Order: sequence, then C-alpha cells, then structure tokens
Amino acid sequence: MDSPLPEADAFTAYDTVRLNAEGMLLDGREAVPPAQVARHLARLVSLPERVTDIFVFAHGWQTTAERAAASSRRLFSAIWELYREAPDRYPPLTPFRPFFVSVQWPSRSSPLPAGYRRMRDRAHAMTTTGHAAHVLAALLGYLDDERRRPAGADVLRTAGGQYLHCVGHSFGCRLLGEAIKEAAAPPEHRTLAWPWPQRFPFAVDTFLGLQMAAPPSIFTGRFRPLVNGAAPIAGPTVLTFSPHDRALALWHAVPEGTPGLGAVGAAGARVTDLRPVEEPYAAGDFTRLTSVDATWRYQDGSLVQGAHSDIWYPETVHLLLSLAALGR
Repeated sequence: MDSPLPEADAFTAYDTVRLNAEGMLLDGREAVPPAQVARHLARLVSLPERVTDIFVFAHGWQTTAERAAASSRRLFSAIWELYREAPDRYPPLTPFRPFFVSVQWPSRSSPLPAGYRRMRDRAHAMTTTGHAAHVLAALLGYLDDERRRPAGADVLRTAGGQYLHCVGHSFGCRLLGEAIKEAAAPPEHRTLAWPWPQRFPFAVDTFLGLQMAAPPSIFTGRFRPLVNGAAPIAGPTVLTFSPHDRALALWHAVPEGTPGLGAVGAAGARVTDLRPVEEPYAAGDFTRLTSVDATWRYQDGSLVQGAHSDIWYPETVHLLLSLAALGR
C-alpha cells in the first residue's frame, strides 16, 4: 500500500453539486435563485435509504470541471476499496454503505502569485459576499434533515443512523468550513464517541481538510466556531500539512505574508503523525483541532505546487475512515 492511489473508477456512485463563480447553485447551466436552493437540492441529491455514511468532497485550486469529477471519483473509489480490502481495520463501520456528494466550483487561474490571489479572493468572496456558504449550508442541512441521525445513549459505538463527513482540499476546505459555520443549529445534544460536549444535534460528524489554503491562525479567528463548540460539528477538525507543499509554503506567503496552513499546520492545534494503513488511530489522538503531519508521505509534485496535490495515498483514506469509525 505504498504507492499512490490509482485513478481508475472502482466506485462511482455519487451525486454532484456545482457552483458558479458567485457561489450560486447551478442546475445545468442556470443559476438557482437563493430562495429555490432547497427545492433544487432535493432534486439534484437523492440520499439512498440504506446508506450509513455520507461523504461531501470539495476540490481545491487549479481544478478543471473534468479534473474535479475525476478527483471525486478517485477519492470515492479509494474510500470504498480500502474498506473492502480490510473491513476489520474499522470494526465500528459495520455495515458500511457510503454515499458521496461532489461539490464542484470554478477554481482555475494562473499558477503565479496573481492567480493565487485571484483564487484566494474568489474562495473568500464565494463564502462571504457570495452564496456558496448559504448553498453548502443548505446542502448540509438537507442531508442532515434527510438522513437518520445518530441517536441514543452517550456511549461509544452504540449509535445507528447515517453519519455525515466533510472532506476538502486546498481552497475547498474554506468553502466547507464556511458552510459548517452557516449551517442551522438547534437545541442541545451530546456526541457519542468524542470526549467533549456538543450542544447541537449531529450536523457534521467529521471535517478533514487536506492541505488547507488559509492562514495558520484561521482557527483562532474566523473559523474558531468550528473548534469551540459554536458550530454544528460533532467531531474534530483535522488538517493535514507538509512543508513540501510549495504552493502554500511559497505562493501563499507572497500575498499573505505567511506560509499557508497546509505547509506548517494550524496554530494552537495538537499535532499527530499521518500513520501507515496498518497502524490504527485512537480517539485520544485527536482534540477539537488537530494537525496531521504528513511530511513523510506528501512529498512529490510540480516545481510550482510542490506536494500541494500529493494527497492520493491509502494513508489519506485510512485517516478519513478512521475518523468515521471513531465517531461511532
């Protein structure tokens, strides 16, 4: 399991949500008015009843529509194949019937600093002055409303229901982070497996950010609600980093004045290492905010981006499946 994940489509059953440059939901080529988003989501995303886990993936910078679809299939296939290879690694995931949603947005630009600034500003605008946070929060709210929520006593691995996992890469982490912040948040509840109180019903059970394009301090400021119990997320926020990520170590530092989170880790986070597939994770490895040092694995890439997109390894999927299992 030491080689990168293949790009073959071993498992391709998923739905797609597309956004335009203003963050508006697209139905075909037409932008959906904000008041009609919920109705259109119900038609664009159909949640099968027997599903156990829902994975929502948002791609990152420099991704064409074709590549966004291919990256989604690659991740979704890898999740399914790694589980099928050795389900006994993840005993709580029994049964495991995943459903996948691919979030796609226009992310192409010049690879130079001006292009980076353009995508940074677009990702920020889509989720602040634009509509992306509203649309993705509506998506998470729709999935949360449609699924059977995990429920029962506050005891490890006793819950049934359908779990909701968010996975972002690069700027896609920002889109999902804003969406979780915006998601509706009714009354008090507690998590099942994670060792901290949670005052919301289950809205998002895990959030994994792969090489996040953001300042290292974003979780002490703008995204603090994701880690202090003020946003509807039950599990930890987990963020990979590698200093070999040249896009964030260099190109992020030029316009931002500091290397990106995906190159140096999140400020104030616990740090744990990315583990080989054969080595399990435990709940105690994670706090509400955890950086995962992937230096030993995320190493290769182009002269411009470095290891920014060198994430396609079984170890990445092992981390994601481990988080899904630990939240039971």
